Amino acid sequence: MTVADETAAGETAASRAAAGQTMAAAMQLAIGLLTASLDSLELEARALATLMPRDADGLGDFTAGLHVVSELLIHELHEATGEPPESVLLRLAILAEHRRGTPSAGSSARPSFRLCLPPAPPAWPDRPPSP
Repeated sequence: MTVADETAAGETAASRAAAGQTMAAAMQLAIGLLTASLDSLELEARALATLMPRDADGLGDFTAGLHVVSELLIHELHEATGEPPESVLLRLAILAEHRRGTPSAGSSARPSFRLCLPPAPPAWPDRPPSP
């Protein structure tokens, strides 16, 4: 191995480490904002104002982190409930459409939301039933 090869390998390893750190930071930011949104609207607004990147690179990193977190959550739901990821995504799409007030494609009336959803996943085994 030549000195040039060693230098290129070292630069590649450093570049991968930096990319990994960037992705980890973006995922932490996404998780932080999602966590704040679960607490209250006020905390979510403050977190968005404080933590949200203002530059294009930061927003791109945040979007990538949010995408990875979303994929992980969908796969965790699949592991916990057995519901296929495609079904989870379909339900999320229908929910987003419903919240926007947009009728389904090919329909002039808003669809019955309950009829569009697959059956509810089984209850978590380690949680008591909801009252």
